[in-house]
Amino acid sequence: MLPLAAPPRSVCILRLSAIGDTCHVVPVIRTLQRAYPDAKITWIIGKLEAKLMTLLPGIEFITVDKRAGRHGLRALRAQLADRRFDVLLHMQLALRASLAAACVRARVRLGFDRARARELQWLFTNARIAPRSREHVLDSFFGFTAALGIEGRELAWSLPLPDDAREYAARLVPDRTPTLLVSPCSSHALRNWPAARYAAVADHAASRHGMRVILCGGPSTFERGMGEAILAAARTAPVNQIGADTLPQMLALIGTATALLTPDSGPAHMATMVGTPVIGLYAATNPARSGPYLSRQWCVDAYAAAAQRFRGKPPEALPWTTKIEEPGVMDLIEVDAVKERLDALLAARKAGDRLLASPA
Repeated sequence: MLPLAAPPRSVCILRLSAIGDTCHVVPVIRTLQRAYPDAKITWIIGKLEAKLMTLLPGIEFITVDKRAGRHGLRALRAQLADRRFDVLLHMQLALRASLAAACVRARVRLGFDRARARELQWLFTNARIAPRSREHVLDSFFGFTAALGIEGRELAWSLPLPDDAREYAARLVPDRTPTLLVSPCSSHALRNWPAARYAAVADHAASRHGMRVILCGGPSTFERGMGEAILAAARTAPVNQIGADTLPQMLALIGTATALLTPDSGPAHMATMVGTPVIGLYAATNPARSGPYLSRQWCVDAYAAAAQRFRGKPPEALPWTTKIEEPGVMDLIEVDAVKERLDALLAARKAGDRLLASPA
């Protein structure tokens, strides 16, 4: 069935969440647009993620309220009742996403290979990408374009930012002041670093490097509490913008920062979209699989130590998708290791060295 005998006229992408993974979908879309300039591309996406991704021009978005359960699926089925696509790219493994895929009529229903098609995804597809193992999530998504017979990759994002987002970032980072942006929270609490350690790095950035430090994040009670704890522990005074912006405004702010400090989180991948280097904090998850795609050299990687301490095995002996979300796992990341990565990044920036890895 694949590669296709003729270019498709309509392509439906199904990837509901999360923010980081939807960031990985954008280069796939850019690659499809290059290969099929006349095709209409539709993206079925989560309601939250659409607040950022609808910045993409030329794409039809169909949003799904994941909290609506069966009602959301019924609404999606009704919306697609008279639609048929040439190709469905089913790019999410959760059963919830497969139930949404069942609402999509398509001649080719492309999903992951049998080994990776967890949660019964293989039952909802009629074609599969080539088997691969131990690759980054973004690379796995490019398996879909390869299966369609598309050669090469467009590793590009280029989301147009609205004026209010640019103005928001310019107010906070006037004249491109050297700025460390700290997004301290992941969607999983056990991936988060202690507030006192963030404060120590913020103090180092301000006192040694004269950097402006800005905290950013979502409006949840937990995230606001983390921001307050960092402020209480810091000797300097970071600017606290947690809960104060929209996703497009946050993306613009990340784009103006010198560097982003964050655990395994959506903002790490938003930074990749706008070319900002990421000092990623990885112990609970493997940066080789889910780290910032172009900033691996700046990450602090304690995943191997976590695997040995909490699983009694080296990472190579664990399944590729293993998460080590255990109490205390992020304590394996020392403050001095993070300071060293920040110092090295700023030294490379001063020397005019390339800060982001070359695209594979």
